[in-house]
Amino acid sequence: MTDTPVTDLFIIGGGINGCGIARDAAGRGLSVTLAEMNDLASATSSASTKLFHGGLRYLEYFEFRLVREALIEREVLLKAMPHISWPMRFVLPFHKDMRFDSETPTSKLLTTFMPWMKGRRPAWLIRLGLFLYDSLGKRGILPGTAKLDLSHDPAGRPLKDKFQTAFEYSDCWIEDARLVVLNARDAQARGAEILTRTEVVSAERLADHWVIRTKDHATGAEQQHRAKMLVNAGGPWVADVLHQKLGQNSRENVRLVRGSHIVVPKLFDHGRCYFFQGTDGRIIFAIPYETDFTLIGTTDADHPDPETKPHCTEAEQDYLVDFASQYFEQPLSCEDIVWTYSGVRPLYDDGASSATAATREYVLTLDRAQAPLLNVFGGKITTYRKLAEAALAKIGEVFPQVPSDWTAGVALPGGDFAVADVETLKTKLAADYPFLTPYWTARMIRAYGTEAWDVLGDAKSAGDLGRDFGATITAQELDWAIAREWVRSGDDYLWRRTKLGLRLDEAQRAAVDAYISKKAARLAA
Repeated sequence: MTDTPVTDLFIIGGGINGCGIARDAAGRGLSVTLAEMNDLASATSSASTKLFHGGLRYLEYFEFRLVREALIEREVLLKAMPHISWPMRFVLPFHKDMRFDSETPTSKLLTTFMPWMKGRRPAWLIRLGLFLYDSLGKRGILPGTAKLDLSHDPAGRPLKDKFQTAFEYSDCWIEDARLVVLNARDAQARGAEILTRTEVVSAERLADHWVIRTKDHATGAEQQHRAKMLVNAGGPWVADVLHQKLGQNSRENVRLVRGSHIVVPKLFDHGRCYFFQGTDGRIIFAIPYETDFTLIGTTDADHPDPETKPHCTEAEQDYLVDFASQYFEQPLSCEDIVWTYSGVRPLYDDGASSATAATREYVLTLDRAQAPLLNVFGGKITTYRKLAEAALAKIGEVFPQVPSDWTAGVALPGGDFAVADVETLKTKLAADYPFLTPYWTARMIRAYGTEAWDVLGDAKSAGDLGRDFGATITAQELDWAIAREWVRSGDDYLWRRTKLGLRLDEAQRAAVDAYISKKAARLAA
């Protein structure tokens, strides 16, 4: 044990919070090891609604600090990753039937002072909320709110005739799982050790350091690590790690909330998203997805425990289909669903009465009773970088010489170009590789940005990229993903690094998995 080197930080969890902290810490010169028991972004961080957003509905809960921080972050993040994030406009149709969630502070306030409203969301309140949304955060790239006449605007065509007015505002799309991988890659480039499919079996807390035992799921090999400080960023497993793996007594806990989504064939031709308000006070989004599909979600339901794999239940599918059908002229049915996914949000347990009302604020606790322990509770994908900075402020109490914040404005791998230059980049890639189709070109830029040239290499034709697996997937790209992005299975590539599983049949997906598994087995040998 004494021969084992002592790192500064050992991070448990390879979701967005763990990888964001690893990147920030490594960039400040700290030695970092991160262990993830499955694939990177294998749980919550690949199952979001894919948005960098301020959280318009959180204003009804008076979470102004969280919303302001998230609104400011949108453009900071957009500039650092213009390949995997891009601006989107959201259309919020208005109708007098809109209702509040009766548990929100805003609803209770209006019920007290304006009981005749009977839980309705009036137009003036929506305008006030959007005014705050525009005003709380700085906007340099994203346009502000506008009012739409749906009888003339193309956004009104797919909707029922009763929706004549809408409000339009800005937020951003994000490829969530790629965000995690790029943070891990940047952390690794700055010196961090990233261990995937490596489970923390136990951790012993000594006076001045931790002794951590891990197991490699691919080889079965066990390894011992030592670190001056431990960071528990276990996401849905944060409480399990704290109490079971680390043997710590703590009252801090998480509330596990399941969010489910459905994917259906494309419902509208324009590139804007819809923000739908229900008669039950909840909201859902309908978002253009992967060119030929529409993403609809999300639900909010308490989830029993992290070991129960989340899935979109029949009841949730029915709920989302019925909700969307209240807006679209052409009603949906469950037969339209081509894919579903669910994730478990590890929200800080603040004792809220419902899953919807539970806070989205993150909470960081530093325990310095012996070797220091930092626990990460809650958080949302939009504020992951600010959470990492807050975590480093806590870590700085242990390592007082740690340099100051640095990540704002620093591009992630492949993101070293301007937001406005996406089309220019596509044009250049198409000129350099004339065999690429327009879809293939756009996909490569959106996935890899300026690294698309590294992936394609010196290929002069599609045949130079090796085996064609369908849907523009080639052996050369899979080799890149295996070598550079910790891909070890078909699911890693088809459903997390990309969503190309939607475009392949069962046999094609099996072929991709077999190719990756064979290559991965050689690496593990």
